[in-house]
Amino acid sequence: MKKKILATLLAATMVLGLCACGNKEVAEDTTATAETTEATEATEEAAEEAPAADLDFSQGGNITIWVAENVVDFTQQQWDAFIAANPDYAAFTATIEPVGEGDAAGNMVTDVEGGADVFGFAQDQLARLVSAGAVMPVMGDYESFVTSSNDAGSVAAATVGGTVYAYPITSDNGYFLYYDKSVVTDPSTVEAIADACDAAGKNFYMEINSGWYQTAFFFGEGCTLTYDTDDEGNFTACNIDYASDKGVKALRNICDLAAHKCFQNGSSMSNATNVAAIVDGTWDASAAKEVFGDNYACAKLPTMGGVQLSGFGGFKLLGVKPQEDAAKLKVCQDLAVWLSNEETQLARYEAVAWGPSNINAQASDAVKADEALSALAEQLAYTIPQGQYPGDYWTLATSLGDDIINGTISSSSSDEDLMAVLQNFQDTCISYAQ
Repeated sequence: MKKKILATLLAATMVLGLCACGNKEVAEDTTATAETTEATEATEEAAEEAPAADLDFSQGGNITIWVAENVVDFTQQQWDAFIAANPDYAAFTATIEPVGEGDAAGNMVTDVEGGADVFGFAQDQLARLVSAGAVMPVMGDYESFVTSSNDAGSVAAATVGGTVYAYPITSDNGYFLYYDKSVVTDPSTVEAIADACDAAGKNFYMEINSGWYQTAFFFGEGCTLTYDTDDEGNFTACNIDYASDKGVKALRNICDLAAHKCFQNGSSMSNATNVAAIVDGTWDASAAKEVFGDNYACAKLPTMGGVQLSGFGGFKLLGVKPQEDAAKLKVCQDLAVWLSNEETQLARYEAVAWGPSNINAQASDAVKADEALSALAEQLAYTIPQGQYPGDYWTLATSLGDDIINGTISSSSSDEDLMAVLQNFQDTCISYAQ
């Protein structure tokens, strides 16, 4: 399968368009350097002038690859397999460096020329990468490969202004419930979980001062918070209705959860103590299994006040930097295909349990039998694919959660006071797009 896909792509003429650009904690940076613009234009010219069949790969070169630390060794193995399957590329070497998906965009836009040639990143960083000219559009046969192989949510996450800019590699960046089934016998409601934890003297963890986890309550009530971007990745409008009756209900639910004696703010199983329930992601499955042992269990998010909690669904993507050398660009693009195809996604799942975005990989027996991924898959029916958000949004959401944790906002706050808090939050979110 790998060889077939790569052979097809190697035979295709590169069709490239104009290149225009989070972990939730990085700030927006929409300033592209003159050097980046020139490099992008040179890339396009080289691609237009040099059909794939006429490219000279014999000069080789080094390709810098940024991936998460826990897949560095895996990526080295895949690079070796990629070169073995493509002997025409044997003159190229790879330098594989551990750079987390949450740091990639910040590093790339700071120094595009010195950044990686192929890099992994979280989907909420895409707009700033496009704006900075740090990522190539995915066009022609490459685009067809992306759109036909991956689930719709991951393809949408890889798209800005109607153009695909990245290669999806996971659809597992979402959250659900891990719990100790000897303590929590009814994981279907927040109320039942919190009461069980209170009675057992155990802790219930959820990170309410995170804009990522907060949306579980607001989106569950039917609230909206999205941003529009233009073709260059700039934020042009904010669509938000938090300052509403449903927003007040969501905010009060967060306050009510925080009022339980069992409540602990956090989302890391590795850092949890005396825990019986935690809202977390697939990346902590091993830690949850170790802590809960035979009582390990997973479920979709519970309801609260009779309403199903929702939240974000996120994705990991691979980007390719613009290149002046058309031959090097072709190798980078084919490498991105290799690292994101069905076989590699399945191998990566077996190695580090990352949940695939590839449709066929998702249907494999091994993936379907995974308890954490099954819980996530059930939850994804209620989640909103995470789009692009300004860095300031995440800071603002942290401040809102901190006010609940320190008691500035609480269950005793009036609806009028909560509405005032939400109106300020909403107005501030809107200001980030002006």
